[in-house]
Amino acid sequence: MENIQQVKMDKGPRETLAMDPVKFILWLFLVSIIMLFASQTSAYLVRRAEGNWLEFEMPKIFWYSTGVLIASSLVMQYAYFAAKKDQFNQLKIAISITFALGLAFLWMQFEGWKQLVDMNVYFVGNPSGSFFYVFTGLHGFHIITGLIVLITALTAAFRLNIHSKNLRRIQICTTYWHFLDILWLYLFVFLLTFN
Repeated sequence: MENIQQVKMDKGPRETLAMDPVKFILWLFLVSIIMLFASQTSAYLVRRAEGNWLEFEMPKIFWYSTGVLIASSLVMQYAYFAAKKDQFNQLKIAISITFALGLAFLWMQFEGWKQLVDMNVYFVGNPSGSFFYVFTGLHGFHIITGLIVLITALTAAFRLNIHSKNLRRIQICTTYWHFLDILWLYLFVFLLTFN
């Protein structure tokens, strides 16, 4: 009996699996966003199958905004690499460019809405237009939250609180921004395929 207790004591305390609580909250948030858009796209498909569906061509500006968002994701990844190498000026510039591209994306989405109105596709009316506005509006809202996260990262970068020994903030920011990019690509392809 003493030998068994001695062996247990020699192993030391058991290691627990730990995750950064902020990263854990981020992943829960991302899962909730996925569930939200999965439910919305499912509802879209069910409603479309019922008929009375207005088909319209997606304005070209949504193609351009997609390119802008992909570019912003590439620049955000560069910001992460700059932080890992303690390249503070490049880090600040890259976050600033990502922020500017995020604003450009939102502006292009708004312009796309104006073009939809010119095509007589409204939020109220045929469900196909309503769904389009809801999808792009919800995603736009999440882009705004991403811009807020970018501002906090940029502030931390100017205070030199992001560096190779403290990457948590830039990791969270990069993960969220890439997620928003992937989410938009999913919505974009979905709307192109099923509109």
